[in-house]
Amino acid sequence: MDFAFAKEHDMVKKSVREFFTKACPKDRVRELKDDARGYDPGMWKKMAQLGYQGLVIPEQYGGLEGDFLELMIFMEETGRNIVPSPFFSTVVQCGLALRDFGTAAQQEAFLPGIAEQGDIWSWAHTESGATETAAEIQLTAVEEGDDYILNGTKLFVPFANSATFYLVSARTQPDSAGDTGLSLFVVDAGSAGLELTPIPTTAHDKRFEVRFNQTRVPAANILGEKNGGWTVIQSIMQSSAILKAAEMSGGAQAALQLTVNYTRERKQFDKPLGSFQAIQHRLADLLTQVEGLKYQVYRAAWLLSQGTPSDYLISAAKAKANAVYHNVCHHGVIMHGAIGWTEEMDIGLYHIRTRALTFDGGGSGLHRQKMAEVLRNRQPDFMTLYES
Repeated sequence: MDFAFAKEHDMVKKSVREFFTKACPKDRVRELKDDARGYDPGMWKKMAQLGYQGLVIPEQYGGLEGDFLELMIFMEETGRNIVPSPFFSTVVQCGLALRDFGTAAQQEAFLPGIAEQGDIWSWAHTESGATETAAEIQLTAVEEGDDYILNGTKLFVPFANSATFYLVSARTQPDSAGDTGLSLFVVDAGSAGLELTPIPTTAHDKRFEVRFNQTRVPAANILGEKNGGWTVIQSIMQSSAILKAAEMSGGAQAALQLTVNYTRERKQFDKPLGSFQAIQHRLADLLTQVEGLKYQVYRAAWLLSQGTPSDYLISAAKAKANAVYHNVCHHGVIMHGAIGWTEEMDIGLYHIRTRALTFDGGGSGLHRQKMAEVLRNRQPDFMTLYES
């Protein structure tokens, strides 16, 4: 069994790592934390020129037509370097949905903008319940002639102040419940009736409350089937969960390496901190967690790339990523000492992102519930290996 990446995957990893090492050093990350946009437009433009936003977009729309594993590798590398950018919302949450569910006219209208022009998209889905479930969607879309009128509020919408378009989940059957009567709409960010309010976050990751007040959207902007939006949302949630887990895995790997390097250099009682057994054992425990997470992410991403996604493995990877990334950063900060809690140290920059990333792609509660449903209804493969 060969777990090695293909040659093209190694090329993507090398290219992306070299680019972000030069284009987004940690001092630039610190600067962008206080920037009103939260990302570097020059770097974003250069990413588009290199084809990164078009990694998995078909060539006919200006993309590179790469595979899902290339996108996973890209996300792992952005996490390794904690790159602040709207890539996740633009490509992962919106671009993949447009590619997989858009009409020919929609793909022609929107995908070249993502792949070549640097258009920014924002996934507007979360509401006051913050559960990521179908039941929480209360924003309404009422048909009026050839248009729909949207009313309601979305929370934690990423990079809403810089977005060209929003992809919005709405209830097109107001009296429906659960996952029926839902639709997705492409909404021009310049539409009338939109009100943006910044939401302060520890990670300074530019989240907004977006209110839709009689916002008019053409019926032609429905993505997927009318009243069948939950199918698209589930696909978005699958890709979001595993690719955000990949980003967090990359961050955990980098945070662990930072801590190992520090314990080699920092001395206590004239000895390197890493020479003490208690520190060694803690680092060894963190290493097993990081390696286990990486394996789970790769396995779940590979299955999805083959067209045989496993909801159980995707949820297991995201739930583990939520725990491992926080644990590695938390213990890394402790081993750095008091200064580790500050953003002056790189480990502090990683640490402040752990909780924000936990909720992108679904929180631990959501994914544990999904895993519990699998355990209740059927046994995972590993539990059947030893049955007689």
